Amino acid sequence: MKRLPNGRLPAPPHDESGHTWHHSDKQLFIIVKNGLAAIAPGYESDMPTFGGVLTDVQIMAVLGYIKSTWPERAQAYQAARSSADP
Repeated sequence: MKRLPNGRLPAPPHDESGHTWHHSDKQLFIIVKNGLAAIAPGYESDMPTFGGVLTDVQIMAVLGYIKSTWPERAQAYQAARSSADP
């Protein structure tokens, strides 16, 4: 992945070629609502936060749609990560 002119990496694709499916439901929700720095302090990202734009229910619906597009292997891995996350 090529860095942007500001030195940051662009957001990864949310399909199986990206790494979104490596995160638990809890992590994905926090990232979308509050930004990546909420789980990785000090990490700079160009991704906006959506907590002031989408409701929690809407965030979960968007994540549900994204997850539905992943192949079964990625869905199973992500589901296991989610069940292990307190």
